[in-house]
Amino acid sequence: MTYRTRSARSGFTLIEILIVVVILGILAAIVVPQFTNAADDASISSARTQLQSMRSQIELYYSQNGAYPADATWSTDLNNGGYIRSATVTWPAGFTESYASGSLTLAYSGSGDVDGDGDGGDAQDIAAVAAW
Repeated sequence: MTYRTRSARSGFTLIEILIVVVILGILAAIVVPQFTNAADDASISSARTQLQSMRSQIELYYSQNGAYPADATWSTDLNNGGYIRSATVTWPAGFTESYASGSLTLAYSGSGDVDGDGDGGDAQDIAAVAAW
């Protein structure tokens, strides 16, 4: 009696490879948009943190000097007093400051997505940035 042995095949078929590629494409389509919003969210968080720190330094300046820094030279006054490291305050892209009589606010004038809380509404988040 002779037995025929089948030779073992190695490798994947074209169908198996195509199925894996399609699955990877679907996963990439789901995951990539999540990471694109991460940069915008980081910019918003950075602006919020920096604004809170600057406001704290302005209040510290007031408590130690009895007056708020001058409107035109507020950042230089804070720098000269040792409250901040640089007289030039650099905000994340799209954010601009407004300082008057001890009140520091930020406005967003950029064109990027500022949906900081993930609800899909940029207008409310831009208003929230202005109200920080």
